[in-house]
Amino acid sequence: MFRKIIIGLLIIASSSFIAFQIITFINTMFTIETITVPGEEDVVIRTGDNTSNNLTITCNVDWGEDLLPEMLEILKEKDVIITFFVSGKWAKNNPYLLRKIYIAGHEIQSHGYSHKLCSKISADEVIEEIRKTEEVIYELVNTKTTVFAPPSGDYDSKTVDICRKMDYILSLWSIDTIDWRAGSTASVITERVLSKELNGGIILMHPKEETVKALPLLIDAIRERNINIVPLYQLVDYDSMKAKP
Repeated sequence: MFRKIIIGLLIIASSSFIAFQIITFINTMFTIETITVPGEEDVVIRTGDNTSNNLTITCNVDWGEDLLPEMLEILKEKDVIITFFVSGKWAKNNPYLLRKIYIAGHEIQSHGYSHKLCSKISADEVIEEIRKTEEVIYELVNTKTTVFAPPSGDYDSKTVDICRKMDYILSLWSIDTIDWRAGSTASVITERVLSKELNGGIILMHPKEETVKALPLLIDAIRERNINIVPLYQLVDYDSMKAKP
């Protein structure tokens, strides 16, 4: 009997350890902010000028259409304009919401067509992901995308070269809400953001329920620090960036 108890405890401990390793691997897999490619400075942005009093909120959209109307209403009430990176497939399936984002005055840019990881697909596929999204967005709201936020922030030298040739900026972030992770309540999300350097920052979020709850609190707290919330094109001068040697 005692032997069975010991074996049972070992099995539980082993299972817990394996589960922990899996969770750690997943979290690590999506922590890509340290990736850099030599000579990427004219293409890749992670932050704006940290001496400025401006900050950008970006929202990556490949799902969450049930929460976007509430998010847009909060942004309207708070008189805030942000940058939405939308996938082409999502835009095609949700033209009404895309137009609503556009009419509200928000910046709309590319999140690729079908949320594929750039480092895991061929150059031709990366080009197609960007091109198809550009076509869909232009067809629906007559706006040409010029900035690409790679899904999960995953990119490589091939992606940088493609963006350069297609005259695109590749956008990442300096402040991650990590709102997709289990346990990311509104208060946790708020603390994650406010504990970081906000001046010149680029905040990444998604249309998640707890993120929507946190949004008005974040906006108020950011403004209390005398920081303006602006769309990405006001935080970063795209043309000047591309002009870098």
